[in-house]
Amino acid sequence: MQSMETPDHGDGMRLSTPAAKRNREPILALLREVLPTSGRVLEIASGSGEHGVYFATHLPALTWQPSDPSERARRSIDAWRRHVGLTNLEAPLALDVTEPWPDEVGEPSAMLCINMLHISPWSATQALLREAGRRLPLDAVLIVYGPFMRDGEHTAASNAAFDADLRQRDSAWGIRALEDVEAEARLNGLALQRVDELPANNLGVVFLRR
Repeated sequence: MQSMETPDHGDGMRLSTPAAKRNREPILALLREVLPTSGRVLEIASGSGEHGVYFATHLPALTWQPSDPSERARRSIDAWRRHVGLTNLEAPLALDVTEPWPDEVGEPSAMLCINMLHISPWSATQALLREAGRRLPLDAVLIVYGPFMRDGEHTAASNAAFDADLRQRDSAWGIRALEDVEAEARLNGLALQRVDELPANNLGVVFLRR
């Protein structure tokens, strides 16, 4: 999805994506049910930073820690952070899940990853689940949002077309089978807790650290 840029009065460019505005409310509803009442949430692949702003605004008892491997994305996150001035929204971390994670990550109370698995190689999914298994405390959650295949099938014709486009752009990309992700999660001490069907043929998948 193409992003739009909003000037930040000399402080940088706030990126904006229509998808972030469309999916933020149903994701927030899921977060309200599964996140702890307080603590620190590590957001993986935060992108423009709009989700972090929205969730930190509506979940003020939680500290929100965005991260992204892209310098452009981190500039946007910082610009949004300055724009809204939230005290519970931290500066973004430079974090590529497939590389050594920075010390600042520590042991978050929960983790959230939105729309990363299908636009990254399988090794990124493996790294995310491995680190969640290592870092999350017992009974903490990892929430993953995005399109998935179920029982070997796409959940919608639009997802099948999207998957074909992704694989044409990069053969290592593509919509993952939920069963494969769940199996990898189990290898890392994470149990599938719930799967919510969310708008635009996406799923909210919650794993629990056991």
